[in-house]
Amino acid sequence: MDTPNTPKVPLGDVLQEDIKVTPEVISPGSLINPQTLLLTSLLVSVLLITIFFFISRRKSGAKGDSLLLVGPSDAGKTAILSTLVYEQTLQTHTSMQTNVANVAVGDNQKSMRVIDIPGHPRIRDQFKDYLSDAKAIAFVVDASTISRNGAIVAEHLHHILNAFMSIPPSQRVPALAILAHKADALKSSSTSSSEQLAVNRVRTILERELEKRRSSQAGGVGVESLGHEEEGSSELGGLDCTGGGEFKFAQWEGGEIVFLGTHVSVGKPVTDDEKSSTSDGLLPLREWLAEVV
Repeated sequence: MDTPNTPKVPLGDVLQEDIKVTPEVISPGSLINPQTLLLTSLLVSVLLITIFFFISRRKSGAKGDSLLLVGPSDAGKTAILSTLVYEQTLQTHTSMQTNVANVAVGDNQKSMRVIDIPGHPRIRDQFKDYLSDAKAIAFVVDASTISRNGAIVAEHLHHILNAFMSIPPSQRVPALAILAHKADALKSSSTSSSEQLAVNRVRTILERELEKRRSSQAGGVGVESLGHEEEGSSELGGLDCTGGGEFKFAQWEGGEIVFLGTHVSVGKPVTDDEKSSTSDGLLPLREWLAEVV
């Protein structure tokens, strides 16, 4: 019962004054659970892998600007280099050190580094030091002497093919050509050019000699007598072909191998007109390089 002179206070005002609302505080630790940790770890892993992939792509794209000239001594590698660089074939001698020069390739005159690797058995494996930077590799063979030293040339080529098959998947594989060089020294018939004759001869002899090496290894027999072998080289691989049959360049599992017939003329300048005609003995090589770059 209300007493006189007692003010009446609305019920709503009493409730608002007496009831205090305390905000709920969420602890950071309550947000961390095994599922959240797993999801965060997966996201971080994907991000790191993506960053690594793009960095690797950029690094690999920055490489691969070189042409490696490899092959036995006296095959004509240095003569090819001087012709590409100076537009004139200079008198050369057997090289015992690596020669490096830049040449302009293709219609856009793109710069390409050419590295001439000596063919002496003790230093020829220097090509491996430049393999990661190679855009293309040209294995130079003297087509005029291949008939009598085919085993030695095939043994050298075997090292190159083995290195190709050993390139890791993350590294770009360079283009490979075999130059049947000094083709002008061969007498051609009326049905084929000297360049085609040189290519056919080099391909046939090298396939025969490489098949001997492959068969010897498959039978557990060393191949030291098939060329000048170095210690441990009888364990070389790289001669596998699709189908498992005889060695053929067309079936080689390492990729495509292009054959080109070439020649140079010592002391004769190469004119601009010759570069676009068959009179330039290196025209097949120039055209191949233009496609590669």
